[in-house]
Amino acid sequence: MINNLRITPVSTALKAALQDKIDQKTKPPGSLGKLEAIALQAGLVQNTLTPVISHPSIIVFAGDHGIAADGQVNPFPQAVTAQMVYNFLQGGAAINVFCRQHQLSLTVVDAGVNHEFPPHPLLKDRKMGMGTQNFLHMPAMSLDQCRLAMQAGAEEVKLLHAQGCNTIGFGEMGIGNTSAAALLMSHFTKIPVASCTGTGTGSNVQQLAQKRAILQQVMAKHASPASAEQALATFGGFEIAMICGAIQQAAALQMLVVIDGFIVTAALLAAVAMQPAVKDYCVFAHCSEEQGHKAMLQHLNAAPLLQMDMRLGEGTGAALAIPLIQSAVAFLQEMASFNSAQVSNRTI
Repeated sequence: MINNLRITPVSTALKAALQDKIDQKTKPPGSLGKLEAIALQAGLVQNTLTPVISHPSIIVFAGDHGIAADGQVNPFPQAVTAQMVYNFLQGGAAINVFCRQHQLSLTVVDAGVNHEFPPHPLLKDRKMGMGTQNFLHMPAMSLDQCRLAMQAGAEEVKLLHAQGCNTIGFGEMGIGNTSAAALLMSHFTKIPVASCTGTGTGSNVQQLAQKRAILQQVMAKHASPASAEQALATFGGFEIAMICGAIQQAAALQMLVVIDGFIVTAALLAAVAMQPAVKDYCVFAHCSEEQGHKAMLQHLNAAPLLQMDMRLGEGTGAALAIPLIQSAVAFLQEMASFNSAQVSNRTI
């Protein structure tokens, strides 16, 4: 938990009025499906009958993992993390494409990549170290490091909020981070870690079996961390801890928080354990194809907007969902009511 940060549940004072406004639009009740639920949520989060989406943004946090250094749990080498960060900075990744297409602000943060980047105008330096420790042998990070990482993520959100952003999504890059996310999922949901562990960046059957065996060893070694913070420090990555802090800060600032896929949802599990009211502010972008994400969403009682069979990460699901959120707010703001359009709303 971030010091002195208290997240209050979303007020429901305007719920009836918002629902009436939605129902009075020139359409059959409920006919816009999930868009109606998003419009309601946006109004409640912003505590207004006229919500707006301002300067929607994505932050991609990148970090390396000690467990990935020897390649036992990941088919791609750890060096790919740094290579992909350069790709982000050059504008060549999927998240760059979608952010350009939908006019979303994109921030790239070095949370702890095992590489020294030269200064770059598009890269934010929040490096906590050259990757985490190998959690097969010791906790991934100290409790102090975990808290500092959460605070760093929170600071990035505050910077964007000060520029007028009220809707934010998070992405990540870090070879090995599906292993960290699977461990966090298992800890917070109590689902056996083998059932939480998928192929990640493309493990074959033999690699997946080895990955599951190693993660079972990790769970056995660290037993039950005493708190949500300790679990995040034990199993997480610097980028996951920063996302956890960023989610909490965004909720505290009453922003709409767009949750991406498996890794970001693992960070959310930790955030919800620390601050349960966080979930009120979250819109779930999609259901990832990565093993375990569907069960994560079920644990959170969350209904994702999209089912696109994606499992890329980077915040790509969030970037695709934000235009739907904009559409939900647009119909609430701009669509005529039965009264204003002089259309009868009585069924015959």
